[in-house]
Amino acid sequence: MNLPSNDSFKSFPWVIRRITVEAALPIRHRVLWPNKTMEECRVEDDEGGEHFGVFINETLVCVASIFMTEPFSTALFSKKQQTARLRKFATIEEYQNKGIGRFVLKHIMDLMRQQSVSVFWCDARENAMSFYEKFGMSAQGERFFKDDIPYQKMAVTFPISI
Repeated sequence: MNLPSNDSFKSFPWVIRRITVEAALPIRHRVLWPNKTMEECRVEDDEGGEHFGVFINETLVCVASIFMTEPFSTALFSKKQQTARLRKFATIEEYQNKGIGRFVLKHIMDLMRQQSVSVFWCDARENAMSFYEKFGMSAQGERFFKDDIPYQKMAVTFPISI
């Protein structure tokens, strides 16, 4: 995995901050579910999640939420492992394909390693699988659909420090 360090992004005007779910909702709505109400863009455990935002000149342009979870069913994972799930990862269209998503995902994955998370996973839209593969994530289980959109569970296992 040849990803740049967060230091290599220092020349960019991007800042990652923890945000509230209320701050994340407008971008979730705009990017992921423009045909739903803002309230329908919430997820069940939003209040218990950690929400991150990428700001450019104080403008929020990308959001991602992390939830500590039980591992999904597969022989690769033991219930004793600390597991984190990425959900509702969205970048405003005019800021896509500029490295912002890569920047925030690398930051989040580094943070998860520091917190001794051993499994990091998400439900990836099928058209985004190659993005996650660049971070060492691989497909798990069978393809499934949400609202006629094909998804694949993807995960990476981090080495456990002793």
